[in-house]
Amino acid sequence: MSEQSGDTQIDLIREGYAFTEPSIVLGAARADDGGAVVPEAVVRLPLASMNRHGLVAGATGTGKTVTLQVLAEQLSDAGVPVFLADIKGDLTGLATPASGGDKVDERMGALAQEWEGTAYPVELLNLGGRGAGTPVRATVTAFGPILLSKVLRLNKTQESSLGLVFHWADQQGLALLDLKDLRSVISHLVSDEGKDDLKDLGGLAKSTAGVLLREIVALSAAGGDVFFGETEFDTADLMRTTSEGKGIITCLELPGVQQQPVIFSTFLMWLLADLFQDLPEVGNPDKPKLVFFFDEAHLLFDDASSAFLNSVEQAVRLIRSKGVGVFFVTQTPTDMPDSVLAQLGNRVQHALRAHTPNDAKALKATVSTYPVSAYDLGEVLTSLGTGEAIVTVLSEKGAPTPVAWTMLRAPQGRIGPSDQDVVDRVVAASPLHTKYAEALDRESAYEVLAAKFTAAQEAAAASAATETTAAKEPAGGASRSRASEDKGVVEQVVGSTAFKSMLRSAGTVIGRELTRSIFGTGRRR
Repeated sequence: MSEQSGDTQIDLIREGYAFTEPSIVLGAARADDGGAVVPEAVVRLPLASMNRHGLVAGATGTGKTVTLQVLAEQLSDAGVPVFLADIKGDLTGLATPASGGDKVDERMGALAQEWEGTAYPVELLNLGGRGAGTPVRATVTAFGPILLSKVLRLNKTQESSLGLVFHWADQQGLALLDLKDLRSVISHLVSDEGKDDLKDLGGLAKSTAGVLLREIVALSAAGGDVFFGETEFDTADLMRTTSEGKGIITCLELPGVQQQPVIFSTFLMWLLADLFQDLPEVGNPDKPKLVFFFDEAHLLFDDASSAFLNSVEQAVRLIRSKGVGVFFVTQTPTDMPDSVLAQLGNRVQHALRAHTPNDAKALKATVSTYPVSAYDLGEVLTSLGTGEAIVTVLSEKGAPTPVAWTMLRAPQGRIGPSDQDVVDRVVAASPLHTKYAEALDRESAYEVLAAKFTAAQEAAAASAATETTAAKEPAGGASRSRASEDKGVVEQVVGSTAFKSMLRSAGTVIGRELTRSIFGTGRRR
C-alpha cells in the first residue's frame, strides 16, 4: 500500500470509528503495511452494535484468546455480563490483576491509551464436574431431540424416531432427566408391553432403537452420565452484575474438550436456545444484556443435519432482539455456514496461514468477506503479528466501518491462568456453588416405568393366585370368595410400594407445562 493510500485509509479509519455513543476500545490502526501505530486512529466497537453478533478468527497461536479477554474486560467495566467458553483454563487469569512489564508498556505507549492491572469479577463453571468451578448440568428433556440428535450423531431417520420418543414421553408426563430415563423409555417402547404405544405414530423400529441405545451408552461412557441430570443450570445466572455495577464474567471450563467436543459445542447451543426461550424482547438496547462468546465454533457445525443448521441460523438471527450478542470464535470464517456468517457484522480477524492449497482457498474466501479497502488483505492476513488483527465492525447506524489493520490493546487481567489459591477462593465465594454442586436423582421416567413393570408383575401374580384358590373352593362359596379375593388383590396392589411410587410421580406432573423452543428444547415449568 502506498503512502498516499495509507494516509487515505487512516483518514477513513479516524472518521469511521469516531463514535459518539459508548463503545469499547480494541486498539489503534497502523499507518500502513507494518508501519507505526497512529494513536489518533482509535479502533472502537459500539456497545449498541454488540448484539449484532461477531466473529473472532485466526490460526492457532495468533492471539484469539487474549482478544476475548480484552473484549470481556471492557464489557464487564460497562456493566455487561459475559459468558466465555474457556477451553484451556487460561481465562481464570481474569481474576488476577496483570503485572504489566516492558512488553505491555511498549504496546500501550504506542497506543497512547490508559492501562492498569485489574482483577475482574469471575464465575467459574465446569461441564459435568470436569475442571475448576461449579458443575453445570442439563436435563435430557430440556436438551430436546434436535440437540441430542447432534450429540448422538444420528441420521435423519434416527433423529425423527428420537423425536417420537420425546413426544410420547411428553404425552405421558414422563420426565426425562438423565440418560437412564431415556434408555428406559426407548426400551419400553420396543418391549411387548409398550410396542403398541406408538402404533398410531408409525412405531419405533427395533433396529433404530438399537442404534439409539448403543449411542446413548457410548455418550454415557464419554461423560454424558455426569452432564445430563439435575440440578439443571438456570441461564438467568449468566445475567448477573456486581453491587458496583460490573458485569460478571462467567467462564465455562472444559480442558478435555478434545475427548467430548460434540457435548461441549452442543451444550453451548443449548444455553443460547434456553436464553432465547426465557428472555423478553428488548429491541435494540443501548448495550447488550449479555455477550456470549462461542469458542471452537467449528465443532458445532461438523456433520450437522439440515434441521440443526436451520435451528442455529434461526436462533442467531432472533436472539439479537433479546439483547444477546453472540461472538463465534474459530480459525477461519469458512468454518461457519454462509447463513450464519452473513449475520456476523463485527469481525476481528487474526493472522491466517497459507501453507497448503486448502489454506490458500480459505484465505481467498476470507478476503472476499471484507469490505473493499486499500489493504492487500491476502498479503496482510498472512503477515499479521501476534496481537494484531484486521477489524471491521458495525457502526451505531448499522453500517460496516472501514477495514482497519489494528494493534490490539493489552488485557488488564493476567494472561494465562490464575494461581490455584485464587481459583479456590473464587469457587468458594460463588453463590452458585451451593445451588449446583450436588447432583440430584429425583423420581422420573426410569422410576415410573420400573414401578409400572413391578405393579404389573404383582398384579399378574395376584391374579394367578386368585384363580388357583377359586378352582379349589366349593361352588357355593366361589362367588363370595372371588369377590373377597378380588378386593384383596386391589388392596394388595394399591398398598404396594410400586403403586405408591406411581402416584407420587403422577403428582409431580399435574399441571406440568412443557414448552419447546426452536430447537425442540424444553424446561419443566
